[in-house]
Amino acid sequence: MTCKYLPIINDEEIYSELKSVAEDAGDTDYEPMGVKVDSEHEARPNVTFAAALQSLDIAGSNSVLGVQPADLVFRMTKNNSTTFLRHWNHFLTEIIYRKLSGIMLWSSFLVFILHLHALQSKVQLKDNGFENIVIAINPLVPENKTLITNIKDMVTEASFYLFNATKRRFYFRDVKILLPMSWESHIYQKRKHESYEKASVIVAEPYLKYGDDPYTLQYGGCGKEGKYIHFTPNYLISDDLISVYGSRGRVFVHEWAHLRWGLFDEYNYEKPFYITKENQIKATRCSANLTGLFVCERNSCPDGDCVLGSQTGHFEEGCTFLANKLQNATSSIMYMQALFSVVEFCNESTHDAEAPNLQNRMCDYQSTWDVIMGSPDSKTTSPMSGTGLPPPPMFSLLQIQGRVLCLVLDVSGSMAVGDRIHQLRQAAALFLLQGVEMGSHVGIVTFNSKAEVRAPLQEIINEEVRKQLISYLPATAGGEKNICAGILQGLQAIEELNGSAVGSEIVLLTAGEDNAMSSCFPEVPESEVIIHTIALGPKVSKDLEKLASMTEGLKFSATDRLDSSGLIDAFNGLAFRNGDITHHAIQLESITQLLQPDQQLSGTVTFDGTGWNDTFFIVTWQAGESPKFLIKDPSKKTYKNENFIQDSILHVAYLRIPGTTETGDWTYQFINTLNSSQAVSLTVTSRVADENMSPVIVQTYVNNEVVTFPHPVIIYAEVHQGFFPVLGANVTAVIEPETGDPIVLPLADDGAGADVVKNDGIYSKYLFSFTENGRHSFKVYAQGTNKTVTLGPKQTWNHAMYVPGYIDNGTIQMNPPKPSIIDSEGQVKVGGFSRTTTGGTFLVTEVPQRYLTDMFPPCKIIDLDVKTEEDNFLLSWTAPGDNYDQGNATSYEIRMSMSPLMLRDSFENAILVNASGLIPQPSGFNEMFSLWPRDLKLENGTVAYFAIRALDKASLHSEVSNIAQATMFAQAKDIYSSSTANTINSSISTMLFIAIGSVASICLVIGATVCVLKKTDFWHVPDPMLQKNPYSEDERETVYLTQHSTLSMVVSSDSDQSGASTSFKEGEDEV
Repeated sequence: MTCKYLPIINDEEIYSELKSVAEDAGDTDYEPMGVKVDSEHEARPNVTFAAALQSLDIAGSNSVLGVQPADLVFRMTKNNSTTFLRHWNHFLTEIIYRKLSGIMLWSSFLVFILHLHALQSKVQLKDNGFENIVIAINPLVPENKTLITNIKDMVTEASFYLFNATKRRFYFRDVKILLPMSWESHIYQKRKHESYEKASVIVAEPYLKYGDDPYTLQYGGCGKEGKYIHFTPNYLISDDLISVYGSRGRVFVHEWAHLRWGLFDEYNYEKPFYITKENQIKATRCSANLTGLFVCERNSCPDGDCVLGSQTGHFEEGCTFLANKLQNATSSIMYMQALFSVVEFCNESTHDAEAPNLQNRMCDYQSTWDVIMGSPDSKTTSPMSGTGLPPPPMFSLLQIQGRVLCLVLDVSGSMAVGDRIHQLRQAAALFLLQGVEMGSHVGIVTFNSKAEVRAPLQEIINEEVRKQLISYLPATAGGEKNICAGILQGLQAIEELNGSAVGSEIVLLTAGEDNAMSSCFPEVPESEVIIHTIALGPKVSKDLEKLASMTEGLKFSATDRLDSSGLIDAFNGLAFRNGDITHHAIQLESITQLLQPDQQLSGTVTFDGTGWNDTFFIVTWQAGESPKFLIKDPSKKTYKNENFIQDSILHVAYLRIPGTTETGDWTYQFINTLNSSQAVSLTVTSRVADENMSPVIVQTYVNNEVVTFPHPVIIYAEVHQGFFPVLGANVTAVIEPETGDPIVLPLADDGAGADVVKNDGIYSKYLFSFTENGRHSFKVYAQGTNKTVTLGPKQTWNHAMYVPGYIDNGTIQMNPPKPSIIDSEGQVKVGGFSRTTTGGTFLVTEVPQRYLTDMFPPCKIIDLDVKTEEDNFLLSWTAPGDNYDQGNATSYEIRMSMSPLMLRDSFENAILVNASGLIPQPSGFNEMFSLWPRDLKLENGTVAYFAIRALDKASLHSEVSNIAQATMFAQAKDIYSSSTANTINSSISTMLFIAIGSVASICLVIGATVCVLKKTDFWHVPDPMLQKNPYSEDERETVYLTQHSTLSMVVSSDSDQSGASTSFKEGEDEV
């Protein structure tokens, strides 16, 4: 094979290594192309996409991999160029530094090609413009034309605002508004690959009518894309909300920055104020140039002053910072985009690195603009030339139609292996019986060397149609394989129904390889059909998933293990994803077990109080007569074999519960009555009885569909009821490789390791201990009890700020209080429940046959916190593991500094704290560590920053943790005013202004036993650090700054209560 390489780094040593790799791979015609290397040693492609395509010469045969050159061909268009070059460059970098063999190079390139389409399944960036942005309206939202108009206006305004905020780099070019099927059909286009589940923006009612906060669901760390933006219909329609959130276009840009670039908010409801190292109290915000006033509610500040807490040194509850409506500050969009003057993100010069906000914590004190500039979008896009504005966005109105689906099933000789054809019949029968929705059109096509229509598409209108379709399922298999023949026959069957395959679905199930599969790749995208793939067994062509990627379909795989329900789970994962879960069959249980003679499969399924009907208990077995069935409802009523409808040919039996299913625990027991072992499985599905009730739903996904060893994959399970997270559930993932034993992985919502935020209802865990290459399927079990499962409030961050009010020309203007329906404890009981959800499949590559060295470090600590209690600093965090978030770390390295940037940029040079007596606990446990300062003059106060990293027994260390901040201060006594406070009345709320001195907002005076806010003749004086305004000397409070170059400290932990005295200086290590 002759292959001219794509961009190569201009470095002789790297050139030589890549040349050697190419020659080992059988390529003697090595021809590099240029790549620039910037000051950060990052390769930048400087070739066009056309040149990149021309550099691929696929003439000849690829003897290295034993595949046809056509396997490298995939559908590309000119808007692929940026993504292709960026990921090709990343691919080369991985090759260079991992020093792979030639065979690995080409294998990795095939994996890259496979993964490219998955990366392009959502928003695309082309020539500065974002395209394929899908805004999907939930089916339960009533039809409203104003909603469509306001969405268009919002995005149009946002496009120009974003263009200016990003210095002419980005704007919105192409937006698709996906309308529900329940809306009246007008001249809307038919949706193609777009779906509610994959939409970038969803419009849906809030659960329990809780507020209209626009927010973004983020489950990754800094710089990681989020899942979706959620707007409520009321937010998009009611102009009254503009005063509390700002214009909709500005809010959309705020949320887009969360979604696209993984930014975090620069305000903090929990810590609205902080004390600087200069002993000034400031509002948590960005930028510090933003001006305003502190105000206090009358019932919280009866004496007219904001009260300083004696234990915290901060204002107690009731104090609020109100920004001036007219200002000169231009940033920041991630703080308060509602202000007219705010048109930028905070950059390096305006960023407040001391503010205790989530942006600083999650992004290691990087400014929001620095994170944006470090994103792949910015690295591959230059600002638009000239001075003109970009064109306004183009909008397409698409509508979801009724479901049209064709099963395209492999009946070649590879399906005759083992029990595959029988497994296929059982799994497909269960899907047709209960999984596919009423009103759908379904047909069946089978293929070996040729294809045939076994059942033309017909509408499912009753149970008889379902049974008729089941009777057409194939019973035998044999012959050669021609996947393309099956696909094309499926397309023809669909087109015969309605003349077009646009937006229709094909479920392609196959086992074994087909080297000619790629021959129909060009025709598939042109049909605009959606193809879902199911790979059965270990030797299915790796090209199969390309069909799903290029059509935005789902990917599943199943093993040949008899004790696996993977194929049943794959079909159950094909539910119609239009956002209306009230009409979908929800899977409560899925379990398979290999039973010896007289052995039983038993367990419990919990039906929660949502209200359920159309409940099915479906049992499958391998051969002979049915097992002995026994099911008991919560009232102890029993259901036995005679209550089941049985199919002795398919070896399937089902029990349908009439009416509403009783709430509570249902127990089941199935006994194998054969004289030999056999696999018995149970699947339980049901539907919501009341469409106004939101059931508990579990959604699963992974951070990468292609995993290159030794990198881990993160498995996520989002457990929610409506848009509220469900807390305290027991969530477990079961991962099945193509061969070998399943991996059981408990997931956690503890805000540590792979889990970014505690108690957000997203349970996650690292998976890294792979033993083989190939596909890995996974599913998630979630269970709750009446005692432990609670419903948490919506996230209090990652959304546009609800502005409490403004100061307008010296006059207070308060907005209505933010609505809330959460009780005083912030949680309500959900009740016991059972759920099982299929997660699809991901591909693992480059796992060596054996690896003896420890390659997995502890995970980064992301929840380090520090508080001051009397005379000590109290550090707390969640313990990481020996390998990522599993096992026990060996030791901790704790360092402190007076500067957060030193900990971020030069951790090794910060002050080392003696933590040798601290023995790490198992992963997930809470750690606590105390430091007692001996010689610190508390009356002067000081701000200290801490960071930590964990080490394992192989001396591998984690990344440096988030940086935690604390202020040591002198205790304050209650303050009483000698004069009566003036008040300003508002029709909404009565507030009190605070008299504040000019240099500092609070006074921390050496030797003082109390801290007072100086009274002047002004009750409405703004914070001078927030507003440039001269004041006379008698209005100032003296502030003393404590800068200790040497600190003597006593450190202790739970395992070292005696402590150890140590003296150190900034920049010097303590031994």
